[in-house]
Amino acid sequence: MSRGARHGRSKPVRERRCVATGEVKGEEDLLRVALSPEGRVTPDVAARLPGRGGWVTADRALVDKAVKKRLFNRAFEQPVEAPDDLADQFEALLKARVLNLLGLARRAGRLELGSDAVRLALQTEPGPAWRLEASDAAPDGRKKLDHLAKAIESDAPVLGCYDADALSRALGVGNAVHGALAQGPEAAGISALASKLAGFVNLDPAGPGAQKS
Repeated sequence: MSRGARHGRSKPVRERRCVATGEVKGEEDLLRVALSPEGRVTPDVAARLPGRGGWVTADRALVDKAVKKRLFNRAFEQPVEAPDDLADQFEALLKARVLNLLGLARRAGRLELGSDAVRLALQTEPGPAWRLEASDAAPDGRKKLDHLAKAIESDAPVLGCYDADALSRALGVGNAVHGALAQGPEAAGISALASKLAGFVNLDPAGPGAQKS
């Protein structure tokens, strides 16, 4: 768990039942769906759409299972239509919300960009809550930061599932490749979203572990 997550405000954990497994879990592990006026299952990442909802574990395989076996019918107690690409929709919405929070953090001065800024952040207490590494970053620059983080035993997780173009557009800058996100409300929000996004995509596909596999 990132330091950003540990310093977030604690909230009562509400439990729901996953339609795919039947397990009762905290909402932090689940994603909500709602029904559109046409009776179509709609992803509700913010869990704010009106009406009765259904819940499914934040995991691509389980979302696909719920769609294929029409398990959302149970949640709504009626036949409903779920899109075949529901898992892809969840992934896209989660990614967009993370980018939005990164943009807010940048405007609030809690996100520094550039390899020098990351080096400084890693060596300054309490250290960053998250590191950003563009998925298409040059390997040499990434390796240097990885080595520094390992040497100082930084526990900041890496968010590396966006390319430089996506990061640059979200942050309103040119060539966003390396970044350090300070602890704060945006980091706490990203930690919560990232735990769900990890069920749909590798958060750091270019990381050292992925390179060895």
